[in-house]
Amino acid sequence: MNVLIVSQYFWPETFRINDLAEGLMERGHSVTVLTGKPNYPGGALFPGYGLFRPVRQEYKGAKVIRVPLVTRGNGRGRRLALNYLSFAAFASLLGPVLLRGKVDVVFVFEPSPVTVGLPGIVMKRVKRAPLMFWVQDLWPESIAAASTMDSEKVLAWVGRVVRYIYRRSDKVLVQSRGFINSVEKWGARPDDVLYYPNWAEALYKPARPEEDAPERRELPDGFRVVFAGNIGAAQSFETILAAARKLQDRPEIHWVILGEGRQRKWVQEQIGKLGLEGRVHLLGRRPVEDMPRYFALADALLVSLKRDLIFSLTIPGKVQSYLACGRPVIAAIDGEGARVVEEAGCGNTAAAEDADALANAVLDMYEAEPEEREEMGRRARAYFEEHFEREKLFDRLEEWMDELIGGKR
Repeated sequence: MNVLIVSQYFWPETFRINDLAEGLMERGHSVTVLTGKPNYPGGALFPGYGLFRPVRQEYKGAKVIRVPLVTRGNGRGRRLALNYLSFAAFASLLGPVLLRGKVDVVFVFEPSPVTVGLPGIVMKRVKRAPLMFWVQDLWPESIAAASTMDSEKVLAWVGRVVRYIYRRSDKVLVQSRGFINSVEKWGARPDDVLYYPNWAEALYKPARPEEDAPERRELPDGFRVVFAGNIGAAQSFETILAAARKLQDRPEIHWVILGEGRQRKWVQEQIGKLGLEGRVHLLGRRPVEDMPRYFALADALLVSLKRDLIFSLTIPGKVQSYLACGRPVIAAIDGEGARVVEEAGCGNTAAAEDADALANAVLDMYEAEPEEREEMGRRARAYFEEHFEREKLFDRLEEWMDELIGGKR
């Protein structure tokens, strides 16, 4: 098949769509990616990129076509809106000009913004190919939940855009079953909605760092609760810090944060104000290929989100990565993500934004026997292999694409 991926984000930015492109090529398909200039998450263009260059690149055999956009800057307000709208506009205008050749199926990756669907629809019409739209983030609910938009007129406009896109998609894929009601409410036809969860890249697997591994020297001695990912408002670091403060009488419990984000400076300041130096450790971002080694040295892996209906409907992407690495999980989240951890029997859960519950979940994990934690890790990996294993999910996607284009394998 000739697959066209439309995504505002792509390598060298770190998103799961990179692995999807690679996986399709591993199976013999031809992949072209229509994307923007890389600037996430820092807000500035990556070194080597300009507004109008390069236009064409290659990523592990995939053809990459890049269009201009307004960089996201500080990731707020009008600048972020311009970032979203500029990619949609330039990709819609330049995509048909820059992209030559046959396309069998258009695949749109939508972690945010939903406007990425607009150039997808344009390419569907120009190439006369069916459109698959993979929903990672629910709009307009997510922007309302994140408090980035409070205008009813703007939200109503976004709702009309969402409805327009869903109704013109041949298949709407959702990363969580909790998304189904929303996408149907906003115009997706029930028969065309498919559950397609995230997986974890093949590099995520149980690891055994050597005794002299550099990761061992970076991490504090003691019981390690490791959080990996974005340091932002959605992750409710207020709750993490409050829970850490409640466990100050347990100096052997350490909270290790691997990642960067908009709230990094605030978290650093709070660590000082709350007297959590030496207990909460901000190590910064690490290469994705190194993460399994850090995870292997964790006694528990932490995922957290704010208390909000929209967040309760999603399965945070890090859950699959945690499970794949076979470590116990502590989930301070509601809804679908907590259900996965409980169903897998691989850790402890706490209600979102409940610092007391999170502190108790960590304390229970700390007091558990090492053998019990190891068994949680084994159950995590087993659940991942049954529900989120990469090749199984690629098989499923390949079958759906074949059915959509009327081909037979």
